[in-house]
Amino acid sequence: MPDFSIILLAAGNSTRFAQCVKKQWLRIGTKPLWQFVADRLGKVTGANDIIVTAHPEETAYMRLHGDYTVVSGGDSRQESLKNALAYVNTPYVLVTDVARACVPEAMVERLLHEKGKADIIVPYLPVNDTVVYRNETIDRDQIKLIQTPQISRTEILRRALDSKTIYTDDSSAIKAIGGTVHYVEGAPEAKKITLYDDLAMLPCLTPPASVTLTGFGYDVHRFCENREMVLGGVSIESPYGFEAHSDGDVALHALIDALLGAAGAGDIGELFPDTDAAYKNIDSKKMLASVVDFLYRTGFVINNVDITIAAQAPKLSPYKTQMRRTIAQILDIAPVAVNIKATTTEKLGFVGRKEGVAVQAVASLQYYQWKSK
Repeated sequence: MPDFSIILLAAGNSTRFAQCVKKQWLRIGTKPLWQFVADRLGKVTGANDIIVTAHPEETAYMRLHGDYTVVSGGDSRQESLKNALAYVNTPYVLVTDVARACVPEAMVERLLHEKGKADIIVPYLPVNDTVVYRNETIDRDQIKLIQTPQISRTEILRRALDSKTIYTDDSSAIKAIGGTVHYVEGAPEAKKITLYDDLAMLPCLTPPASVTLTGFGYDVHRFCENREMVLGGVSIESPYGFEAHSDGDVALHALIDALLGAAGAGDIGELFPDTDAAYKNIDSKKMLASVVDFLYRTGFVINNVDITIAAQAPKLSPYKTQMRRTIAQILDIAPVAVNIKATTTEKLGFVGRKEGVAVQAVASLQYYQWKSK
């Protein structure tokens, strides 16, 4: 059995990537980048375990993708790494960043072959151009461009990171406590994705799958007196509103479930539980906006939505255009891509008895097509 684990750092905010999607959620086929990298390393190394750090708001969603140990990250790379190290029980640990997506197999093999020769084994690239530092030319043979993955003795790395100093890589931390470092040849293919244009230099990354993902949502709420009615994000003139923990906007609740369903991301109750006081009387437009932000940053584009509202009362036709425009603005899509239908149930059932409203919603998504930009 391998004597090392893998930590894949994927909890960052991708601020320099400057796209609506975070780079760890770019799709390679149908897999998000972090899963593509994890599977690739796992296949090459046969590691004992793969531990992935995630942004706290994305941890639960990451766990739905497969049998990985997913750990919530911290405010910095170092804090995220410390969180992940708590789950490592092997003598060695190989640490890499999700941005190093195309690390060649031969480079990983070089690292593993040298394992044990020092407290940390570090890949590097030499510098071939003239180097000037503070207007002085320096010996380029003394310059190393450090890459990841790096493989460390687990306990040494834990001790090295137990510091208030922030280090940009593991070898710097281990050096600081007097640990030993052994350098091996890196690879140009292990280029780090920092900016969007870097993607064009990584041929191992295939385009996102061209598929349509469909989700279905359904919700009902009973009427209650002495409450404003809000439906489809719009205030409705009515003597009663909806009985609910939030504002009771049954149309937006069904839509949220449809969007989450298309992304395979659970349901509204998991994200906004009615046992949480934070969501008491919350405007459902805020919940929808939060879900839309989640979808865009995790690599989806919203194609269209279709909502059917079953209500014997009140009369909704005067409000359909305003609902369409309100929802389109939140979803950041054209109003024509938001269809609103209102119907009665011919006085049948609880809707027909004017006890409440039922809503069905369908949403379709696609993956963010980064390769075609």
